Amino acid sequence: MPPDFPFKKPTWPVKVPAPLPKRSIGIEYDTSWSRSPIACKLRSAYIKGLLRPSMYAIARPSIKGASELDLVEPPVIFVANHSSHLDTPLILSILPGTFSRKIAVAAAADYFFDRTWKAHLFSLTLGAIPVERKRPDRTSAKLAISLIQDGWNLVIFPEGGRSPDGWLQEIRGGAAYIAEHTKRPIIPIHISGTYQIMSKERSQVSPGSTRVTFGHPIIYSDDQNVRHVNDLIYKSLARLADESSTDWWNATKRHAKGESPSLSGPDSAAWLRAWKLPNPRNESNVDT
Repeated sequence: MPPDFPFKKPTWPVKVPAPLPKRSIGIEYDTSWSRSPIACKLRSAYIKGLLRPSMYAIARPSIKGASELDLVEPPVIFVANHSSHLDTPLILSILPGTFSRKIAVAAAADYFFDRTWKAHLFSLTLGAIPVERKRPDRTSAKLAISLIQDGWNLVIFPEGGRSPDGWLQEIRGGAAYIAEHTKRPIIPIHISGTYQIMSKERSQVSPGSTRVTFGHPIIYSDDQNVRHVNDLIYKSLARLADESSTDWWNATKRHAKGESPSLSGPDSAAWLRAWKLPNPRNESNVDT
């Protein structure tokens, strides 16, 4: 004990291991406050009053397959491709109140929760929960599972981050793992056009058109495994991307034959990959 105690804080004994300081950000950030009744009301007002008008002005979404939502009851797991920071607000702005009233968004802990102010902001406005994307971690999966079991819907981007060029990256197994442990339906969503409005490499916004296509629910059954469901997610997103660029009938026929166009894009130069990328503004470059 220092001689000037209690006027100064006592030092920790040298021979006694000191406990690690508690972290208040990152994967350990406590988001429970953001699901309180008052936080939910504030978020709902924000979505309806500011987010939705902004998204309809900036992204001008065309929505397909919304009737698929009539086939399920909350809670569900929404799984979408990811190429822009606009993807999350766009999804939240078009979901009916049945789903948006209780919804959480899986967000990268190292990006959205690396500062206290960011953690507070995104937890309140988007219902974000931190997920670890750089290494395997069960903490975020356990939180997501518990929220779904408590009646919350979940939005998850299985690529783990925004695409650098608009094409789909490798799909990780988080969504399938959560579905396995909750037995709740997966609703695939394909988003086209947000990359052209605000890509990962560009911070400025260039307003344009987008297409959001909802797919048929994927139901996890006991005779499946995570790898199989992950494959179903990929194939569903591929069919939705094809439908977004062409039409429902031809996309469905190609899907049935296993001939849906690849979501990873052509194995070619960057300029050709960019030219081949489906764009709601000008889809003359899409092979049908």
